[in-house]
Order: sequence, then structure tokens, then C-alpha cells
Amino acid sequence: MSFKLVVDSCCELPEKYKDDPRIEIIPFIMEIGDREVVDDDKFNQQQFLKWIADCPTVPKSSCPSPERYMEACKTDADDVYIITISSKLSGSHNSAVLGRQLYLEKAGEKNIHICDSESAVAGEGNIAVKALELAEQGLPFYQVAEKLEAFRDELRTYFVLDNLETLRKNGRLTGVKALVASTLSIKPVMSADKGTIFQKSQAIGIKKALTKMVDIVIAERPDKIVSRLMIAHCNCLERALEIKRMLEEKANYKEILVVGTKGLSSMYTNDGGVVIGV
Repeated sequence: MSFKLVVDSCCELPEKYKDDPRIEIIPFIMEIGDREVVDDDKFNQQQFLKWIADCPTVPKSSCPSPERYMEACKTDADDVYIITISSKLSGSHNSAVLGRQLYLEKAGEKNIHICDSESAVAGEGNIAVKALELAEQGLPFYQVAEKLEAFRDELRTYFVLDNLETLRKNGRLTGVKALVASTLSIKPVMSADKGTIFQKSQAIGIKKALTKMVDIVIAERPDKIVSRLMIAHCNCLERALEIKRMLEEKANYKEILVVGTKGLSSMYTNDGGVVIGV
């Protein structure tokens, strides 16, 4: 059975999938002051980060429309799998649900499964890679959907950011009751549960925070039950590679993928941010 994978642009994919004809990436739109930036293959991260740093107002984003998802469902592929950023962080999932309904009303029955990643960035990307693996095995549509949901339910997301202001000012930290990053030296180690962000730990300085995040990942998601991790970084490849080295030194995961962030992910992680989806 042929298949198509549809993701929103918060989903970070390994380089080998960037031009895969089976994958369609639906872009978010970011607003930085009076500038509008489309999160597509023309995205320039360096220019984008400079615009954010220079802009006195907080950047905002607009999710894809239901019509955009409806168009993505128009395919000759037998099965369509749609993966979105957490519904608690964005309206992208609701747009996908409405888009599916619009398509089915016009075209009739089709196998279309929508998976709320309950995550973002590297977490959403890890789920997308899993979807590709399952679909490539030739499993029936319903089995791919069931296994994908089960994988999502077990996945965890962890992150350390140099700057939490964009998340805070856009209301994405409402579940954080005791955020301690009141000084530049204190770096929270953050996680997410069913799409809701919370503080896991903290450390003085970014290096100690990253080390603590690695230790938490290994303790909570040991290599005995996890085969693949994904590390996403915003303009800090060396930092991401150091995290990979620490993970490889302390555990024996079968695969550790390192990816850079696109537009929406860069906007929320900010320069220097690192996210692990495992």
C-alpha cells in the first residue's frame, strides 16, 4: 500500500528525509514586528534569529489553515498519516482535524490518520520517523495508526534553552508554577507531559543544565527500552554534538539523530536551545 506523511513545520526531520516525495511539510507563518516569515525551504535561520534579537516585540506565529491540510489529503497514496505539534501548544492539530473532515465531505472515504504528537521539534520529528518506519513495513493502515499512537504515548521530550522569554510571553509556560530562571545563570531543565510544559530540574550555567538533562534522559528513558533519540538544536551544532557524545558515553542507544531547527522551532527554542525527543 502506498502512503503519504504530512507534518507541520515544527516537525524536525533528519536531512535524508528533506526531499522525500512521500513527505509534505505544511508551513507555519511567523510574525516578527511587521515582517512575515514563511517556515518553508527558503527559511534563513541566521537572518531570522537576528530579526528576533533586534525586534522590541515578542514574535508570534500562525498555524496552517484547515484548507491547507485538506489540500494535503488530495493524493493518490492509499494511506495518509498526519502528525502535528501538540494540540496544547498550537491550533495546527485542530486545523488538521477540520481539514480531514473537509476532504472526506468532498471526496468520500479515505484512510487518513491524524496523530497529535503531544510534543514538538525533536519529539514530533521522532514520531514522524517512526511513522515512516511503520508504513515502510507494509503494515495495514489501522496497525500503523495503533502502533504510532502507542509510540507517541511512551515518548518524552526534554529541553534546555538559553532564553525562555518567547515561550513565556506567548503563554506556552502556563503549566510552570515555579520557574526559577530569574537570573541569566540559572537554567531550568524542562520536560513535557501530554503536551504540557513543566520544569524538571535546574542548574547553574548551561553546561551543568545540559549534563543534568542527559542524566535525566538516561534515567527515565534507558537504552533498554528506547532505541532512538533525536536531538534538535537552534544554531548550536557543537552543543548538540557534545550532548550526543555524553549520551553515547553513558548509554548504548542504537541511534542518536542530530537535526537543526527550522522557523517555528527556532522561534520558540531561541538561539542556543536544545531539545531531545526520546
